[in-house]
Amino acid sequence: MALTILGVMVVLLALGFPMMIPLIIAAGLGFYLNFGGFGQLETMVSQMMAGIRPASLIAVPMFIFAADIMTRGHSAGRLIDLVMAFVRHRRGGLAISTAAACTMFGAVSGSTQATVVAIGSPLRPRMLKAGYNDSFTLALIINASDIAFLIPPSIGMIIYGVISNTSIAELFIAGIGPGLLILLLFSIYCWYYAARNNVPSEDPATWSERLVAMQKALWPLGFPVIIIGGIYGGVFSPTEAAAACVLYALILEMIVFRTLDINGLISTARSTGLITAVVFILVAAGAGFSWIISFAQVPQAVLGSIGVDEMGPIGVLFVISIAFFIGCMFVDPIVVILVLVPIFAPVVDAVGLDPVHVGAIIVLQVAIGSATPPFGCDIFTAIAVFKRPYWNVIRGTPPFIAILLTVSVLLIFFPQIALFLRDLAFG
Repeated sequence: MALTILGVMVVLLALGFPMMIPLIIAAGLGFYLNFGGFGQLETMVSQMMAGIRPASLIAVPMFIFAADIMTRGHSAGRLIDLVMAFVRHRRGGLAISTAAACTMFGAVSGSTQATVVAIGSPLRPRMLKAGYNDSFTLALIINASDIAFLIPPSIGMIIYGVISNTSIAELFIAGIGPGLLILLLFSIYCWYYAARNNVPSEDPATWSERLVAMQKALWPLGFPVIIIGGIYGGVFSPTEAAAACVLYALILEMIVFRTLDINGLISTARSTGLITAVVFILVAAGAGFSWIISFAQVPQAVLGSIGVDEMGPIGVLFVISIAFFIGCMFVDPIVVILVLVPIFAPVVDAVGLDPVHVGAIIVLQVAIGSATPPFGCDIFTAIAVFKRPYWNVIRGTPPFIAILLTVSVLLIFFPQIALFLRDLAFG
């Protein structure tokens, strides 16, 4: 049965169907093969509805809406100006500023694709003018944007938390350490690249310019204060923090900066509604698919065939990392989380792994796969936004992928990279 379902999914994907169609059809086929027809189809529909029932999922459209509002406004530009004021005069300063701006905007939006658009659009022309190679520039933007998948508010963390029944607040804070480590290593590589290619630095900003940049960035920096301070100060739940972010974004862009009017707000809401509909259909389809393959005991058969039950915690983490990394090279990250997390959940429990540590590793692998050929979703976002050919976009990615994989290995052997702040906040 497993090979039949897999074959149907591969064929449908090859024919160009969006991912939700292969998921739904595969789940329906699995139901038919297991139950001998569709007489009890309401059971699978019930499972699909259960997948989108958790209240925590309300945070997803809220964070998407807040990110859309900020992308259309001045928040991204002010964060860029702040980072540039302090870093641009260093060797590789413009590239380091781009990576840091992606990290900061990720801490505001939680969306990799919003970060590619908001940060990449203004900074790519500037990097090209400064002498950076286009392939390096594109690779930096799409890989640094993936830090947004780790830094709270991470939509990937929310989906994982809902599927695995893990605290989203703990997952949020566990993503900060790996995200900052990636930023540090990316910055070192940017410095090395600029030195090797003799890329000139820009003139340093004066302290008055830095003060102005800090003043202008104070409003956008309120977002991480609301999200991180609000959640860990006991003021908000993650879902309430998402709603507060939407309200703050509306106040900022409609009243303070006045970059968004009613028509713009309606257009933004429509865009968010379309994205949210796709996400929730994927979540429902993934829940149905995961239930039917679990009912058929496909995960037990697959994991048993590779001997994962006999592995220790380190071996299980490596298998999980490889599975999620390869999966996200071909399929949307949310789908991979929805399908694979229930498969590995029994093994994670059996070997006694911390689900927060596992979540940080999974979301990191999802982030890496999102920017990895052949079909990483951020690659195609960059192609659409910057109108560059596929090979030009992926040519510069190997060094960044190597850095990200290095962080993955470090995170497996040194879990405190993710768990130190979690233990400090919840210990």
